[in-house]
Amino acid sequence: MARAALRCAAWAEKWFPDAYVFAVLGVVIVALCAMAFGATPKATAEAFGGGFWSLIPFTMQMAFVVIGGYAVATAPIVARFIDRLAQVPRTGRGAVVYVGLVSMLASLLSWGFSLVFGGLLVRALAKRSELRMDYRAAGAAAYLGLGAVWAMGLSSSAAQLQANPASMPPGLVEITGVLPFTETIFLWQSILLTAVLIVVSLLICWVTSPSGKAARTAEDFPDAALAEPDKSLPPRARPGEWLEYSPLLTVLLSLLAFGWLFSEFAAKPVVTAIANLNTYNFLFLSLGLLLHWRPRSFLNAVAKAVPSTTGVLIQFPLYGGIAMMLTGAKGADGDTLAHHLSQLFVHVATQDTFPAVMGVYSAILGFFVPSGGGKWLIEAPYVMQAANELQSHLGWAVQVYNAAEALPNLINPFWMLPLLGVLGLKARDIVGFTFIQLLVHIPLVIGLLWLLGMTLPYEPPVIP
Repeated sequence: MARAALRCAAWAEKWFPDAYVFAVLGVVIVALCAMAFGATPKATAEAFGGGFWSLIPFTMQMAFVVIGGYAVATAPIVARFIDRLAQVPRTGRGAVVYVGLVSMLASLLSWGFSLVFGGLLVRALAKRSELRMDYRAAGAAAYLGLGAVWAMGLSSSAAQLQANPASMPPGLVEITGVLPFTETIFLWQSILLTAVLIVVSLLICWVTSPSGKAARTAEDFPDAALAEPDKSLPPRARPGEWLEYSPLLTVLLSLLAFGWLFSEFAAKPVVTAIANLNTYNFLFLSLGLLLHWRPRSFLNAVAKAVPSTTGVLIQFPLYGGIAMMLTGAKGADGDTLAHHLSQLFVHVATQDTFPAVMGVYSAILGFFVPSGGGKWLIEAPYVMQAANELQSHLGWAVQVYNAAEALPNLINPFWMLPLLGVLGLKARDIVGFTFIQLLVHIPLVIGLLWLLGMTLPYEPPVIP
């Protein structure tokens, strides 16, 4: 299985185009399908243009998830905390399991934070030569946050989107209404599914991690330079820079920021407050600013994080155009493409089997559209309409997407890139381990989505 995974990774690195190409292909395919069902070219083009800028608030919110997570993970005090965490494991195999646990727990707070934090923890552990930790297995374990459970946590863009009607594309709110976190990621069924995934993933880490002489340490990888660069700020060159190097502005801004956060969490239940994506991002940015202490250090971290947001910035407007073509371009019979797709789901699924059918579909589509949540903007209009018609629990439909959408991440090189950059590895170095995780996760996730879905009754959407 490991050899097959290495071959798959090598093929993907050679032949897979950039994710932007997949997004453009999605636009073309949806446009052609809309016209095939009777929509005029004029109506299709108007729908695409009308939806292109509809997701700008959500696009910026997702970009700030990455920036905020990176800023917190690279703060000096967090780096010292990582060094302390690296002293806990006593064996190489235990270190791999430990990295997997930390990565998955961190991803429930922020997937952007999890990737960077997990990578830095692996580097810190690799410096302990007495562990003989397999660097590849540890890198794969650090990726489990994004590859297994991130979408079940607070940074789930699908759950965040459904809890914030102002961020939804036009037409979706009429189908789904507002779904608070208590109906999605905080369902007991969702928490149970997440716990099972964490336990099983850690068991796989334990049994697949090479030990002793079979382990390949960081010394076996020339690009895994473990010597830490000088993180101290260069000396101030001009008098005008003194505020950039002084904590004064950080203190004043933090007083305002945390004063607002205290007021927000005091006035609302914690679940309600953190469900607001603006509040969530504001919390991470404020924390990152405070932990970096000096504005120049914080700005340097932000500058390093911004390149990781380019895919979000250029692709999400295309997803907005796709969503509008699905829901706004009507065919000759007066129905939209989203309606026809929802009818297909109604024909092939029942109320009981809908979670399993939707899970398989979302996982397969995820192999071709590597999206950390933007794919939900494409799927939501028709799968949620189908959920309404089949009277399947709407919040669980969101969680079905979240759990299934993460599956292809386990072997998709696109999402590995930030972590691989930190570790100095190639996708082929870790995908052999994540491929085994995928083989176990597929039947486990689909089976649990089906079984747990039968415990939830249908509730009509609440339209604001």
